Amino acid sequence: MNMMQELNLDMTAFWMPFTNNRQFKRSPRLLTRAEGMYYTSSDNRRILDGTAGLWCVNAGHCRTEIVEAIRQQAGEMDFAPTFQMGHPKAFEAAAKIAGITPEGLDRIFFTNSGSESVDTALKIALAYHRARGEGQRTRLIGRERGYHGVGFGGISVGGISPNRKAYSGQLLPAVDHLPHTFNLKEAAFTKGQPAWGAHLADELERLVTLHDASTIAAVIVEPLAGSTGVLVPPQGYLQRLREICDRHGILLIFDEVITGLGRLGKPFAAQYFNVTPDIITMAKGVNNAAVPMGAVAVKTGVHDTIVDAGNTGAIEFFHGYTYSGHPLAAAAACAALDVYRNDGLFERAAKLAPHFEKTIHGLRDLPNVLDIRNLGMVGGIELATRDGKPGARAHEIFVKCFEKGALVRYTGDILAFSPPLIINEAQIDELFGIVAEAIRETA
Repeated sequence: MNMMQELNLDMTAFWMPFTNNRQFKRSPRLLTRAEGMYYTSSDNRRILDGTAGLWCVNAGHCRTEIVEAIRQQAGEMDFAPTFQMGHPKAFEAAAKIAGITPEGLDRIFFTNSGSESVDTALKIALAYHRARGEGQRTRLIGRERGYHGVGFGGISVGGISPNRKAYSGQLLPAVDHLPHTFNLKEAAFTKGQPAWGAHLADELERLVTLHDASTIAAVIVEPLAGSTGVLVPPQGYLQRLREICDRHGILLIFDEVITGLGRLGKPFAAQYFNVTPDIITMAKGVNNAAVPMGAVAVKTGVHDTIVDAGNTGAIEFFHGYTYSGHPLAAAAACAALDVYRNDGLFERAAKLAPHFEKTIHGLRDLPNVLDIRNLGMVGGIELATRDGKPGARAHEIFVKCFEKGALVRYTGDILAFSPPLIINEAQIDELFGIVAEAIRETA
């Protein structure tokens, strides 16, 4: 009897996202429970979570405080509209988020995912320039290998080819891309930020010359690129982007769906790098992924320019979602933000980062390891690609890790790690011990 039969589970209907459906349904890997640092598999094995679910469960699984907040809110009021109406938890959650964002980014627009946050941020940028009388600023600049979700706006400014190619004829016009910052020759096995690569930000000046600054609305980048395989920004790179954007009146958007809420030991990567953008997108860790939620933090001046330009009595920004600021999501956010603060999880991440760095770099001499890179509580291991079979080696290691009791993430032939911030040093050792075994066993 196979696992599906044991669970009386029909897998036919669910079309799984970002998954080889045929392969998975032939040999499924199912999770049935979670607590703290561990999942439980359908065959009752304990699985150490090396990815915080999907870069998102920063406070660990099934936190009592968050569970109870959701339970209480569901019993009091399951849903309330936020179109021309409101409910207290949405305002409370927005105030709590604004309390930890970089100074000045204190206006919060709620969404339901990172993809929606990105599309919202792009629309805010366009609306801002129109409101200030520069409606010709419609061009958006992304970056190669950037991941900004799967909405048409996000994949247009994104730079991951497989996400774009099927839709290339219908992507947004007036979009260009900066080069990515990864260089294996110059920066292999760097611990933290590479010394090489700040000059790549100057490519923005080339695009300004090509298109003219008066046509460019915004630049969007991930401060640390996660889904493409953990690309750490070179020293000085983000600072240069900020300077160039300031010089030409271009808004700078940081996509912090992954880096936000403590992943680098600060509330946001903007604070870690000491570079303040005009807009920050977030999701995932904003409420520990307990209920789908995203948000966009916007500088007061950008918000006020849009709102003040609206006609009295009229809607100022024609945008929003039925579930923006959903009561259950907002309650979860309030509770999660309290957990982050009360448990000092951002500070804990900063203290654990050196041990995380030392341990992951201890795998550099294993077979087929081309590079290891890390920052804060994020790490990536780049593997040699098998001839004609991109991604096959990483997939095999991913499966072996699961069989040995650890959940890791892979993209192409890169393994990625982003454990819950409640992890301890022994569990870091356990995680990378399992990964090392799996790498050694994979030809």
